[in-house]
Amino acid sequence: MVTSLERIFPIFGGNDKPFTEGVYLWDISDPLNPERLGHYTTGGSGTHRNFYNGGNYMHLAAGMPGYMGNIYVIVDISDPAKPVEVSRWWVPGQHESEEEYHYVTTRQVRHQLMHNGRDTSATTSHHPHHMFCGSDHEVSLHGPPYVVDSLAFLPYGAAGMIVLDISDITKPRQVSRLDFSPPFHNRFGVHGALPITDQGIAFVNSEDVSYGQGPLSHASIVDIRDIEDPKLLSLFPQPLTPEGTSYRQEKGWSGPHNFNHLIHNPDVQPQGDLFYMTWFNAGLRVYDVADKYVPKEVGHFVPPAPTKRYGSMPEDELVVQTEDVLVDRRGYIYITDKNQGIYILKME
Repeated sequence: MVTSLERIFPIFGGNDKPFTEGVYLWDISDPLNPERLGHYTTGGSGTHRNFYNGGNYMHLAAGMPGYMGNIYVIVDISDPAKPVEVSRWWVPGQHESEEEYHYVTTRQVRHQLMHNGRDTSATTSHHPHHMFCGSDHEVSLHGPPYVVDSLAFLPYGAAGMIVLDISDITKPRQVSRLDFSPPFHNRFGVHGALPITDQGIAFVNSEDVSYGQGPLSHASIVDIRDIEDPKLLSLFPQPLTPEGTSYRQEKGWSGPHNFNHLIHNPDVQPQGDLFYMTWFNAGLRVYDVADKYVPKEVGHFVPPAPTKRYGSMPEDELVVQTEDVLVDRRGYIYITDKNQGIYILKME
């Protein structure tokens, strides 16, 4: 088993004190007595959400020195006590030494260049890397990188969903890219990507941290039958309050966050006709995705309002903030809520 370690963001209670970062590697053959076998360090901010489905390699969303935002790093853990980097890949412009451009159309860039008195004639489809790879790290691999056979699907924030060919594990090669920002928001514009290759689709979503003040978030189904030319297939319907209004108008973070992602794990329910996704202040939403063109909400669970604050988030009122979901093969649904812990549910 691998567990990520990362610098804590200030808004979540982090500070400037020393921190442990990278990845711990564990032997969990005795689940009640896990044994730590090794520790991989980035030398930077650590790792966020990573991927490991067995074998010799772990796939990381890593904050490496010299890069703005997280990048993709593959590490050989055949000897868990001595993990070794095999390769890395990043969006051109993420390295501090680069002056390249990458494709993300945005009106904000044009506005900023005009404000600075610079020519905007060539900025309709490109932007300078520092605009979205600087201190805000709009272009950043959120993770996990999801690997199926020789393909790695990367949820890369404002850079969209990126697909790499890793058949040569030492030289990842970009196969395709699908942008979502704009029209959707930039920061965490693609937060998660789950390919279901036998169905020719991928589930993709963003994460809106603007308290509903920014551009719209999205949860989407993407056609990946032609892996070199992925296409947006459909959008999940936005959940509504009991009064029929948008949760974007409510307090706290709103929009999609996580889904039942770990389907490579044999103890996790495989992806079928039901899709489980958390929506922060809208709780858990369950969708029928038998028709990939028209996903329909068929169930939901919104926890009761929290009564005690255990951390700094959300920054406004203390409200429901449902974070994660996992569904096991028995059909039990586990969700976490920021100030309330874990709920265990089951569909009726």
